Amino acid sequence: MSKTIVVYGSSTGTCEAIAQTIGEKLGANVINVSDLTANDVKEADNLVLGTSSWGAGEMQDDWYDGVKVLKEAGLSGKKVAVFGCGDSESYSDTFCGGMKELYDAAEAAGATMVGNNVSTDGYTFDDSESVVDGHFIGLALDDVNEDDQTEARIDAWIPTLGF
Repeated sequence: MSKTIVVYGSSTGTCEAIAQTIGEKLGANVINVSDLTANDVKEADNLVLGTSSWGAGEMQDDWYDGVKVLKEAGLSGKKVAVFGCGDSESYSDTFCGGMKELYDAAEAAGATMVGNNVSTDGYTFDDSESVVDGHFIGLALDDVNEDDQTEARIDAWIPTLGF
């Protein structure tokens, strides 16, 4: 049986709560990125990486050290999916932008990216670096303004991961 971990970076607790929900649905361990070790990465077959977006669409601060851990451990042979938390009303032009930064780092570390063809239908935002070829490169969530859609979006995304 493959081992899956959910790793999150959260400043306000929103991304942490969503990571816990995803972890429960996948039967996976949930780890705060500030506690992530290279050994955690090496022991996992699948990783779900989550970040909130800050500033002009950057990933959550703890992820900058977390990306170093991912690179050190290497992600070759591992399936990796990303999710992002954002505020599509107040930050409509950088919605979930941090997710793209995390996606690029995982891909550069050798990961096989999954769950990266999420439709933008039903979302309200102006722009996002996390939209490539008309689709989000991971699960975008706005638990501030669209919290009534979070559970259904997670439930629709999980089967696409292939874990």
